[in-house]
Amino acid sequence: MNTPDTYPEIQDVIIIGAGPCGLGVAARIHEETPSAMFTDEEHQRYHWIKKHTGKMNLVQAGRSKKKGVRAEKWNRGLKTLSSEKNKGDVGEKQRRESSDSTSSVPSLASSAESVDSSSSSSSSTSMSTLVLDGSGEQWLQRWNNAFRTLEIKQLRSPMFFHVDPGDRDGMLAYTQEMGREDDLWEISGCVGKEMSKHKKKKRRQGGKSQTIGGVEIDERDRKDYFSPSTGLFNDYCNSIIERYGLDEPGKILKQEVADMTYDYLPERGNVPVSNSKIFTLTTASGLKFYARAVVLAMGAGGAGISKIYPWKPSSKEEGAEACCHSMEIKSFPSPNVRNKIQRRQETNVVVVGGGLSSAQIVDMAIRKGVTKVWFLMRSGLKIKHFDLSLPWLGKYKNWEKAAFFSADTDEERLDMIKTARNGGSITPRYVKIVKQHAANHRASIHPYTMIKSHEYNPEAQTWNLTTDPPIPNLPPIDYIYFATGARADVREMSLLKNMNEQYPVEVIEGLPCLTEDLMWREDVPLYMTGRMASLRLGPGAPNLEGARTGAERIAWSLEELLEKGREVGEQCEGFCGLGNRYASLLGDAEE
Repeated sequence: MNTPDTYPEIQDVIIIGAGPCGLGVAARIHEETPSAMFTDEEHQRYHWIKKHTGKMNLVQAGRSKKKGVRAEKWNRGLKTLSSEKNKGDVGEKQRRESSDSTSSVPSLASSAESVDSSSSSSSSTSMSTLVLDGSGEQWLQRWNNAFRTLEIKQLRSPMFFHVDPGDRDGMLAYTQEMGREDDLWEISGCVGKEMSKHKKKKRRQGGKSQTIGGVEIDERDRKDYFSPSTGLFNDYCNSIIERYGLDEPGKILKQEVADMTYDYLPERGNVPVSNSKIFTLTTASGLKFYARAVVLAMGAGGAGISKIYPWKPSSKEEGAEACCHSMEIKSFPSPNVRNKIQRRQETNVVVVGGGLSSAQIVDMAIRKGVTKVWFLMRSGLKIKHFDLSLPWLGKYKNWEKAAFFSADTDEERLDMIKTARNGGSITPRYVKIVKQHAANHRASIHPYTMIKSHEYNPEAQTWNLTTDPPIPNLPPIDYIYFATGARADVREMSLLKNMNEQYPVEVIEGLPCLTEDLMWREDVPLYMTGRMASLRLGPGAPNLEGARTGAERIAWSLEELLEKGREVGEQCEGFCGLGNRYASLLGDAEE
């Protein structure tokens, strides 16, 4: 893209990955009033001032520099705000009553659309950004393709798991404002009345949480424990993308990063390109991109993530005719199974795994006409609402997080992560679905069962399997799906080969020991979010909650690193939660 005689275009930040974690970072660095900093009251005050700037007289800040408030900066801020135009009537609302809810929810659409997206992207941050993703040129393309292929209609996450940096309750507010309450599923069985005194006592004493009567979450939090449809979640993400102007052409490129270096660039015509080290990203197609900071936000399906198999299938076995990993499903069912179904022949499929994806594949295979599905699990059938234990989500989650962040070593943190996640699990809803298929003799569930031997017959296009313990009368299998997850190890990621050699870091079971800002090292501004940041974010790091939390830490560090702090901090001092909100009154009193 750059000739030898020209200076390369150096981005402030390049984000690798256009999934939820990448979107969370891109949105957060464009958000002027992040929810981690501003309360609902402060959000309302801030956006009220934006709306009414130039129409009403506002109490100006005192001129006392000693109090840290400067009227000159305040006036400049008002002039900046007065030049911005509101986008629509939806953006003028701060709260909206829902006919199905007894309490109002703060409306994120107010902050979302009260500022034109173009002005938001230009005024809220001066960071130049670029996103590279091997799946396509759209946000969440791999994510949406996976949900579409497996025909997943509902997210597992609760309503407060999302990537919106402006409001924790943003998705709930969006749902009510759009009138889409029918797109919500209640997560039953984890919400109820107050927990018993015995359980509270156990919690205060540091005992492990025990579900009593199936209740973990207080009744007052019931509105949070609905899960959105995939369509609702996708539309909400699109509203976030539009709000921050993240869909500009050329901002996301379909490029898979193959290599990364961090060093000084060679001089061009005896003139240094940069007086500091720069990241050089080389893609699989040979293109080079340059950035001052890089955010690695690749999900489980990204390049360099090794998929887990009971055994490694050969090149002849793995593919459309014999078997595949759940992350590689392109069409469903496989062509040979589809042909047999069309000819009304008996078909048998094996699904290996113990997580929610495996149960969804079992259900979809039966709905597509497979005669029988054999469901093999290495461990027992684990039933959980979420992929981490409820204490990390409920009333006492701060206790769990405090224990995690107070751990003396990363080894202790890793043990906490393993305990909280405890391998793959299935939601009660899908357990009920799979067991109903088993009752109808369409599925056969086999916990604590492993494949002992396997032989593929390419002529018959079937597998001969033996298991431990043996499954009586196991017929020839037409296809095998491995829903066995993936393993993330920074030492095995090809694009990090140079980073591991030149800037080694401590690694524990594949996870890097990052800084508290999620940086590779203090002297290397390579940030990681998602699963790779688990030792800093906790067991929720791979989830949507971890995407938002990780984005918050990274954005703060990027602003400091690139020295691109926003004017908003100066504009809002005294009323938006930065500094003393009553400083203006003190200044007037002194005068």
